[in-house]
Amino acid sequence: MKGEAESVARKSNAKEDRHFVTALARGLEVLACFRSGEKLLGNQELAERSKLPKSTVSRLTYTLTKLGYLQYDDELGKYRLGTATLALGSAMSRLDIRQLARPHMQELADFSHAMVSLGMRDRLSMIYVENCRSQAALTLRLDVGSRIPIATTAMGRAYLAEVPASERSEILERVHELDDYQWPGIRDGIERSIEEYHAIGCCTSFGDWQQDVNAIAIAFKPANGNAVMSLNCGGPAFNLSREFLLNEVKPRLIEVADQLRRT
Repeated sequence: MKGEAESVARKSNAKEDRHFVTALARGLEVLACFRSGEKLLGNQELAERSKLPKSTVSRLTYTLTKLGYLQYDDELGKYRLGTATLALGSAMSRLDIRQLARPHMQELADFSHAMVSLGMRDRLSMIYVENCRSQAALTLRLDVGSRIPIATTAMGRAYLAEVPASERSEILERVHELDDYQWPGIRDGIERSIEEYHAIGCCTSFGDWQQDVNAIAIAFKPANGNAVMSLNCGGPAFNLSREFLLNEVKPRLIEVADQLRRT
């Protein structure tokens, strides 16, 4: 139901925007169905995930294969991401901000014995574009390309607190459309997080996203004009207490974000 509601919302927005190219959007929706750790998907699976008719998906996968964005496995009858998509990923890997952030993030990960991640918004998710882990402790099993919810995670809430009110309102409207039942609790959590962000300088998630995960995050806009990004530090709650994150990690996280903001 959530995916269907999001699809309806996108279609409604598209109709209101004469510059919106529906065919392109649908092709990108198909590519977005491939998640971290998954290599092969068939037309039926792609149709279920994208909420598009299977006949439409078949035409899209045919076109994407012709363009090199997908590769077809004859034996399995499924698709994998093609070399053209890998080229896009290679371009992302050359983002200057990642290269600048990596040493600072690794230093903080080693200090906190946790995971430090840099993320950007993708629709109603935050997607990791850089990730550094401590070598000395158990950390979360998330990698570059992983997606986490924008509304219930520290990283997502920091992003919402940093962006203009107009963008935040548009995002929250879509979150509401996707989950009307859970919306009051989600809304209250976001409002508390925004107040928290302005009061203490970061957003927190102590068991809000996953019961056994604690995290804090800060959002910033790089000086090079890139979109707002979020920087978080998180890990298993038994290894990262609220007090340690706020008293020891937060000042260091703020310092890293300030460096990236000025660079």
